[in-house]
Amino acid sequence: MQPRTFTLTVLLLFLAVASTNGQQLLFTRLSSESGAHATTSLQNLVNEAAHAALTKFADKKLTENQLSITLIDLRDPKHPVMASFRGNERVYPASVVKLFYFVAVHRWLEEKKIQETDELKRAVRDMIVDSSNEATQYVVDVLTQTTGGYELPPPEMETWQYKRNVVNRYYASLGFKNINVNQKTFCEDAYGRERVSRGTNGENRNKLTTEATARLLSEIVTGRAVNPARTAQMMELLKRDFSGTSKDADDQGHGFTGIALQGITGAKLWSKAGWTSTTRHDAAYVELPNGAKFVLVTFTTDHANEREIVPTVARVVIDGIGSVK
Repeated sequence: MQPRTFTLTVLLLFLAVASTNGQQLLFTRLSSESGAHATTSLQNLVNEAAHAALTKFADKKLTENQLSITLIDLRDPKHPVMASFRGNERVYPASVVKLFYFVAVHRWLEEKKIQETDELKRAVRDMIVDSSNEATQYVVDVLTQTTGGYELPPPEMETWQYKRNVVNRYYASLGFKNINVNQKTFCEDAYGRERVSRGTNGENRNKLTTEATARLLSEIVTGRAVNPARTAQMMELLKRDFSGTSKDADDQGHGFTGIALQGITGAKLWSKAGWTSTTRHDAAYVELPNGAKFVLVTFTTDHANEREIVPTVARVVIDGIGSVK
């Protein structure tokens, strides 16, 4: 495989409107695609991570259009810096979409739009800790006040779909773009009105970008998504133990970014992974003993069984983030 180079397409300020008390979080945003060399150190680190993965898995035919990466340096949480490789490409997010429902639930509860019940608490916990699709289906019902079932006549389906889009409207109001978060997650397939909503060819499937996902996760960990008490609850459910081993290759602590943290004493991990027969993703917040704090979101498509792609990207970031100026 020939060495790959990447171009810095634009330096701009990305305004992320926070979801609590009118605060605003200003990202310095860097982005790259294939082409000439970038010139900034954080962007160079992302480029290096992408290059490492593409090179290592060249024999597996991993290509640029199957990989997306966004890195946010949070060492100065008031002035986070974002760099990406194909970070604005829309990708089916698998269970990573559950982060968006996670935040929405806490915002709805904070604003008293929904009631906190033992069953909702159980579902939210299972959605994030166990990545339960059944729990997610219940959470989406609660958020949107819609339910699955037999097909509806077109006028009723239009009303149903408007209600189902409430989470999309919420994130659009915060400035999130190029995403779709209005579908449940399933172990097998959708039927009835859920299938109608998704579209005959899946045209209304959930879609996320690594940049939107990284932004949301950074707002969670910096306490801007919800109030402090709810932030603490969210972080507790996102915390992952990557020590030792696991018999489950898809364990969220041991099967994704956590692989790259093995053996690093004092490292900490919070994350939400997602995987299907065609995708393997991770959205991770990492704190290292050298003081580095960063959000790293890696999406891969058509290589779901290559469990080392995500940790390959993470290792490069872990090794290099401390020297980024």
